[in-house]
Amino acid sequence: MRVSGLITANSRAQVALLRSLALVLQLILSLFAADTFGLSLQLDSLVLIWVLEALYLGFTLRLGKALFATRSGLFVALAVDSLFWISWLYFSGGATNAFISLLLLPIALAAVTLPIWAPWLLTLLSTLAYSLMLFSLPAEQMQHHGMDMSSHYLGMWLNFLISALVMTTSVAVIASRMRRQDAELAYMREAQLRQEQLLALGTASAQMAHQLATPLSSLRLLHDEIKEDIGGPSVSITEMDAALSRCEHTLNELRSATEFIRSGRQVEERVDAVIRSLRQKILLLMPQTRVDWLLDAEADALARICILTDMSLIPAIMALLENAVRANLEHAVDAEVHLSVRYSRPQRQLCIGIRDFGPGIAPELLAQLGSSLVRNPKGMGAALLLSHASLERLGGKLLMGNHPEGGTVAEIWLPVLRVAEAEEDGMEPYVAAGGASLAGEKA
Repeated sequence: MRVSGLITANSRAQVALLRSLALVLQLILSLFAADTFGLSLQLDSLVLIWVLEALYLGFTLRLGKALFATRSGLFVALAVDSLFWISWLYFSGGATNAFISLLLLPIALAAVTLPIWAPWLLTLLSTLAYSLMLFSLPAEQMQHHGMDMSSHYLGMWLNFLISALVMTTSVAVIASRMRRQDAELAYMREAQLRQEQLLALGTASAQMAHQLATPLSSLRLLHDEIKEDIGGPSVSITEMDAALSRCEHTLNELRSATEFIRSGRQVEERVDAVIRSLRQKILLLMPQTRVDWLLDAEADALARICILTDMSLIPAIMALLENAVRANLEHAVDAEVHLSVRYSRPQRQLCIGIRDFGPGIAPELLAQLGSSLVRNPKGMGAALLLSHASLERLGGKLLMGNHPEGGTVAEIWLPVLRVAEAEEDGMEPYVAAGGASLAGEKA
């Protein structure tokens, strides 16, 4: 799982508070505790530094969320904070300043909020600055009451280096692990919410299917009676019969799928069989739909691929096809729906792509579709949510995006169990109806 290096709004407020306290601490130590801690102040330079630091702090706080929107933005802010700390230390005693360890503050913030490279770079910057201040000390400052203090200052330098290394290793690793756990918990909460929504949809669907069975039976009886009364079929009767047959077929499939899913059964199936089933469904349920099949040129390999399926796979694909057809009609485009099937050898995955020529999907909705119900004038995205859940159960995933030339592309990625041998079970390469090969056909 990929873990973002960005910080939350609560963490942003904490970082902003700590950065503000840093300036306050510099002022307190310089103006009220300089004699107590033996700070050698160069006030002219320090006043200029404080003015610049206050302006910079106000500017970064005003940027707020924009500053922390990227890892590089936060790192630059902490790096500049380190430079201000180095400047304050240099003009208030340099390496002899008792508060030299305050250079660890930006390193600690980087270790908690950024990837591990950030505290390492800040450690390098701070250690280099401390080393230059230490080795540039005048000889008289190395003496205190006739004692050589060089060993003491060297020990302070080594202590600083060890503390910085601890932060860049242990603290950074622990913080990274905690961010990963937070991301996993967030993912689990989203998954739980999605499952609750699916359970509610499934319950409602089962109840409605049960309620539809009786009126459908009554409509079938009325249809037969009307047909007998008028003495034969008519256009209206034929259309009514087709609509009733479709409803009955869908209801029976729903019952079968419910039993299949309840038993938890999943079967291994060849791609050519899946394509045949899909073609039959399109001809039966969507006879007016024009589908341009763009199948993998490697016909033999595609026909021998075996994937894991259950009763929900074909309905999931059909739901995406219906969305594509609807998008074409809404955009007043009488164009075909492109349906592509290809095998990705490096990933050992099968990709089924469905492209329409509609208006596309708003960018703010792309991240939500398929993962949760959304509020949209065109619908709630329930079909995509159900399709996404069906594919997840098979170990696959659904990716949605806008095509560069217009329209929407839905990609179904399914793991390939195996690629069977050509002679296995008398297997032959799939040839579509009419003698067309897998390399390209239209329905």
